[in-house]
Amino acid sequence: MNLNIDIKIVDSRIGTIFSLPDYSTPFSSGIDLRACCNKKILLYPNKTILISSGIAININNSMVTGMIFPRSGLGHKCGIVLGNLVGIIDSDFQGEIMLSIWNRQTECSFCIEPGMRIAQLVFVPIIKPKFHFVEKFNNVTKRGKLGFGHTGKF
Repeated sequence: MNLNIDIKIVDSRIGTIFSLPDYSTPFSSGIDLRACCNKKILLYPNKTILISSGIAININNSMVTGMIFPRSGLGHKCGIVLGNLVGIIDSDFQGEIMLSIWNRQTECSFCIEPGMRIAQLVFVPIIKPKFHFVEKFNNVTKRGKLGFGHTGKF
């Protein structure tokens, strides 16, 4: 699917000191978002901070959304994830993309440096079903009303 999305540079370092948003490889699913901070930030254990990405986008298509995810290596090796776990950018949002960064480590601080690749943005299609309200379901599945986790561990 080809889709044009307008990107507005909010921080003048994007495209000069920091790389323009782009896919790292031809097979990358997301573009890296950079920490557009003015100086190194020491993020203490179990604390969050809101950091600018330096960009704003205009998706302008109600059948597409932007999803912000943590970077895998930072999450696994350093405990650095998103404070909201996954961010959603609605297609009509045009403000600056801000990143809620959480250091989920319990003992070690983490240093965020200006321009560091800190999160990633993926664009996904949206399915918007029309709801049909019913008194009961016509088909009964094997799972039915069984609760959360009822299938066990294995």
